Amino acid sequence: MTVFGPQVLLATFLIFCRVGTCLMLMPGFSSPRVPVRVRLFLAVAVTLALAPLLVTNVQAATPGDSPVVLLGLIASEMLVGAIIGLMGRMFFLALQFAGSAITMLIGLSNTPDAHIEEAEPVAAVTALITMTATVLIFVADLHWEVLRALLDSYSAVPVAKELAANFGTIKIVDALSDGFLLALRITAPFIVYSLMINLMFGVLGKLTPQIPVYFISVPFVLAGGGIILYFTCSELLQLFIDGFSDWLARI
Repeated sequence: MTVFGPQVLLATFLIFCRVGTCLMLMPGFSSPRVPVRVRLFLAVAVTLALAPLLVTNVQAATPGDSPVVLLGLIASEMLVGAIIGLMGRMFFLALQFAGSAITMLIGLSNTPDAHIEEAEPVAAVTALITMTATVLIFVADLHWEVLRALLDSYSAVPVAKELAANFGTIKIVDALSDGFLLALRITAPFIVYSLMINLMFGVLGKLTPQIPVYFISVPFVLAGGGIILYFTCSELLQLFIDGFSDWLARI
């Protein structure tokens, strides 16, 4: 049985530094639609849930009570949590980029909508894709995988362990690479569609220069893009969730 005291309180606070920073940046948990107090209470609740499993190891790894050492530990724990959260954020930035590319390729890029998931206005299709992916994370119970990754991070990066100078950069770049390769796979059908239909109407415009082919082609481009989006939306979301879950399993 762990006796509650100043050392236990300090170890719990160090756990909160890593968990709170990660949840502040992790997609879903960090949505601006979630009130700040709710996010704070969630971080405290997750910390208290993980503390009985981690407090002994964290307390043993704490070298001393020096203020300089404690400030270094707090900064180190916040850095590790930020790296984990940013890696997850890279996947959603890649998905948002893919959604913006899809809206541009099917001719809907000039229709910004209300703020739903992010603080900036985006096209309705982009907001729909990112919001649905956020909901699917909780429906597929991937938020538990986030907590599992946080728990396992104490084995991969223990408290008081000195991080390599390029540790965070390598991790974030790897996540960014995986995320944008996934975004390329998601947008591939729309890239092919855009190349084909724009080439077709470009040739038609050269053959009949007296007809405003661009204005005539807009409804056909929108209709074709909407049909492709209708038949591929479930597959592209499934592809993203599979890629995100594979990353969570490897972290």
